[in-house]
Amino acid sequence: MAGVRHALALQVGPVGLRIGSAWKRPIDELRALYRGYPAPAIPDFTVRLEPAKPWRRFVKPSIFIGGDFILPDAAPLALAHGLLAAEMGMNLQMALGQRRFLLLHAAAVEREGRALLMTGVSGAGKSTLAALLGERGWRLMGDEFALLEMATGLVHAFPRAVSLKNEAVGLFGDVAADRFGPLMEDTPKGAIRHLRPRDDAIARMTEPARPALLLFPRYGFEAETREIGQAEVFVRLTQASTNYVALGEAAFDALTGFVREIPARAIDYPNTDTAVAMVERAWAEWER
Repeated sequence: MAGVRHALALQVGPVGLRIGSAWKRPIDELRALYRGYPAPAIPDFTVRLEPAKPWRRFVKPSIFIGGDFILPDAAPLALAHGLLAAEMGMNLQMALGQRRFLLLHAAAVEREGRALLMTGVSGAGKSTLAALLGERGWRLMGDEFALLEMATGLVHAFPRAVSLKNEAVGLFGDVAADRFGPLMEDTPKGAIRHLRPRDDAIARMTEPARPALLLFPRYGFEAETREIGQAEVFVRLTQASTNYVALGEAAFDALTGFVREIPARAIDYPNTDTAVAMVERAWAEWER
């Protein structure tokens, strides 16, 4: 890639990504965090981490997130947050450029060939819940995007590193240190540390799953589970998709079928232990 000195290519599920950087540090951090991921034959998307201004490569280095798709008015990030910039760049390419799958801003985990999806507003706790379940017998399929294949209704895995924020970082003290990225303080979302999925999630990332249950978690409330009507689910999912409008009729048909077939529940929870128990109970009820 022109204008970058360091690069890394990653295959994540069905998507190939190539990340280039004017600095070595973000690529070194990516390479350590994504150890064990294969390289794509041909990347689908390109991310570029470039100086916001030419002199910003050396003086108070700041990163502008470029690539196939960009947000021209996005604020640059400090070099110390280069790994975060790379992750944001990958999210941006998917959000603006993905056309093979209907994207749902949702976490997904799998058990016995069936997928549990969790979606909600920022701060709802879906990433933390997905990561916790991924350490407790579920296969982590992804914490940022669920990739819905419109023709078949299958969910494809996109198991990137999980972004743990603030207090959630401390919930994984029994996980091996080499599965964590660096702790980044003072980011726009506070303290962030990325967690690499378990080896089995990486090894099985080409295996899709049939969606079975959809949950809308909400953190900070007394424990409660309630049904959600199909009309409300449909509207919420259109709002949780970055490419629903661009995909047109095919997306409408796929999402309509998804909503008709997949039961949905809202779960409020006061803490993560309660949330995990509520998720397991909801799954057990679905299995019956």
